[in-house]
Amino acid sequence: MLIKISDVQQVSNLMMNMLHTEEIEIVNDFHDAVLAKDIEKIDELFHVLLYDIEDHFSTEEDMMEESQFYAAQIHKSEHDSMRKKVKELHANWEKNKDPEAVKIFLEGDFKSWLVLHVARWDAETAMHLGDSI
Repeated sequence: MLIKISDVQQVSNLMMNMLHTEEIEIVNDFHDAVLAKDIEKIDELFHVLLYDIEDHFSTEEDMMEESQFYAAQIHKSEHDSMRKKVKELHANWEKNKDPEAVKIFLEGDFKSWLVLHVARWDAETAMHLGDSI
């Protein structure tokens, strides 16, 4: 297990917490396939991960836009940075099929980014949105 639910701060918005829980489950399944070096499973779950990240980020961005969150553009730019990294990782995967490169990204950049992003931007956004847990 790469990320425990308890590694990621709960925020004061139920929808955001649900998005985070779902993403953690998908990332953990993906990480398991990477550790197993199961190329077919990685191929399959990479598409699931890409879809989930886009759904997660766009849902949050829609919520920020609807509520006119003052720092929506800054928060979105954090999403855009991670979107770009994951798309580049996928393009690299399609060329090289290197599980080790994916493992390094997940265990380094992605995990730390997710934990910090939720604690900083999602927590603040959730307070603005309301709908407490």
